[in-house]
Amino acid sequence: MKHIIFGGNGFLGTELCKKLTARGEQVLICDLEQTLTSGIYEPDNVSYHKMDVVQPETFADIPTEPGDVVYHFAARLLVPILPRAEREKYFWDALYVGTQNVFDFMEARELNNLVYYTTDMVYGHTVEDPRYETHPRAPLGPYGEAKYQTELMCERYREKGFNITVFRPRLIIGPGRLGILEKLFKLVDLNLPVPTIGSGRNYYQFISVSDCAEACLCAVEAGFPNEYYNLGSDDPPTVNNLLRTLIKEANSYSILLPTPAFAVKFVLDILDRIGMPIMDPEQYLIADETCVLDTSKAFREIGWRPADNDVDMLLAAYSDYRAQR
Repeated sequence: MKHIIFGGNGFLGTELCKKLTARGEQVLICDLEQTLTSGIYEPDNVSYHKMDVVQPETFADIPTEPGDVVYHFAARLLVPILPRAEREKYFWDALYVGTQNVFDFMEARELNNLVYYTTDMVYGHTVEDPRYETHPRAPLGPYGEAKYQTELMCERYREKGFNITVFRPRLIIGPGRLGILEKLFKLVDLNLPVPTIGSGRNYYQFISVSDCAEACLCAVEAGFPNEYYNLGSDDPPTVNNLLRTLIKEANSYSILLPTPAFAVKFVLDILDRIGMPIMDPEQYLIADETCVLDTSKAFREIGWRPADNDVDMLLAAYSDYRAQR
């Protein structure tokens, strides 16, 4: 038996591969690129297959055997921000078409066990606080919508006898991935004001890439429950507390600058419509809301609990940013 990771050369795939090979497991990385860095993996335990989940013909030569475990992380992200007119096809092809191709491959090879990552953006605006897995799904853009449709796809394949554990994480951060945090860190380094969309009194939650990989291991050990699980930190702080800690630790003279959320969203929407986007609408439309995921179900059913807290994660990301500079 081996572990087949679609998107295995990416952020989460790399972390999971490290944890699996440390346990002596055999891993097959399926991805567009191969960058097996010396010291990250155990070379004898890892093989690589160059492919693209959007191209079904590239699945043909993937070696499989009964009992292989499949993880599907291949995706496109909200950063960098695309022009408005290009987003729907960009996300639909990579997220929905790619996921359908993964299921076609699994069905043809008689592989039934899958760990899949969607996103908390399937929820849209906060209707219930905290957000449980039963929170209404009403995505606010093409990224969340494509992920939502793949969740419905998972539900159809569960009816066919597949075992599919689906994780909905908050913003995943860790070494090597900054995303929208890079703009924040630049402001702090330049001692410039740090604007918040709204008062900053809302709570903000991260999840570390290490904790995400641990959740995958828990799902496998639990027998691939046919369930959705939220992933996020415990006891997230307010946006203001999080940013003040960062500014203090960075020895920066930056100050927090609260802004009227409705006005900022209006301006960001205008910029987006005229082809000068600063943030993706799926990010700024909920920036002043408390979007905290309840993770108690994952603890009860698969024994997963986050090890990393939000402040430490943000400071580690900042240290990584400074080191890269």
